[in-house]
Amino acid sequence: MAKREVNMLTNLLTKLLKIDYPIIQAPMAGGITTSKLVAAVSNNGALGMIGAGYLSPTQLQEQIREVKELTSKCFGVNLFVPNDFQVMEDEIDKASKLLHKFQAQLNIENEQSVIPNKDDAFEEYNEQIKVIMEEKVPICSFTFGVPSIEIISQLKQHGIILIGTATSVVEAKAIEKLGMDAVVVQGSEAGGHRGNFISNHEESLVGLMSLIPQVSDHVSIPVIAAGGIMDGRGLLASLSLGAKAVQMGTAFLTCEESGAHPVHKEAILQAKDEDTIFTRAFSGKWARGIQNKFTTEMQKLEADILPFPVQNTFTQSIRKASSSQNNKDFMSLWSGQSPTLAKNETVEMLIQRIIKHAEKG
Repeated sequence: MAKREVNMLTNLLTKLLKIDYPIIQAPMAGGITTSKLVAAVSNNGALGMIGAGYLSPTQLQEQIREVKELTSKCFGVNLFVPNDFQVMEDEIDKASKLLHKFQAQLNIENEQSVIPNKDDAFEEYNEQIKVIMEEKVPICSFTFGVPSIEIISQLKQHGIILIGTATSVVEAKAIEKLGMDAVVVQGSEAGGHRGNFISNHEESLVGLMSLIPQVSDHVSIPVIAAGGIMDGRGLLASLSLGAKAVQMGTAFLTCEESGAHPVHKEAILQAKDEDTIFTRAFSGKWARGIQNKFTTEMQKLEADILPFPVQNTFTQSIRKASSSQNNKDFMSLWSGQSPTLAKNETVEMLIQRIIKHAEKG
């Protein structure tokens, strides 16, 4: 009986990704997706993903090689697609002054933030693409936008499976039209940054259980469900609505192998269901996380928050100092909407628990 049930969890997507179970570990950037975490996920029958959004090409290459030493199974890399941004000098001065009071509370002195360079961002992104091809990474996913036709063509020529991220039907259709192989549909319940790139923030806040069947009815590529899924119930619900797999972030974030700060993990483990909010305070891009002192105070200053990635650069010292001081008041505590279902356990325990739950129905 159990064997037949597990077979119900296999489909064309699990075969394409060469995984035993329709579970993908969300590629959380910023050090959470350690080589140990990615390898553990892949070694236990799911798909491990490196969150490379903030990695330099050299750092990415090093981590890919580390993961290869820890697993012979399939794994992937996720990249942020660079976006154009404009910011005025007076806006920068005003935003910098607003952040001074937070820096003072953390004893940060003489902080001078360098404004990100758009050309540098695109150059680094192109170098990351080269690393992925050189290292023969089998799977590459994208967030904050879609790659160019030229990049898609290059990656396809190297036999790399491509996955886009969408928050609406129109975005999912755009991803399919570009020839990508699968689409992650990100419901409003998802933790961390929103992946919208056509729809604006308000339009992109469709709940996952509404989004899955609508996208499934409009695209023929496999749909991967993301947003608030923590156990076998979420997996089965997603599959029954038309998804071929789930992508889980918060559930893996609190695992032992995760590189998330202990304060971050504890904040999720202690959180209540109503504790998460959307904020632009840390990065300039809407993201879901646990409310704290910084997000509360920055809510009053919403109009003065700089666009991504400028705001992200300007708050870097605050986040870093807060982490080193074990101070949750100024950390970006990203979390999905189901924190009460999070557990402190190993990757193996989490995956086995999900599968056993799904087998029982």
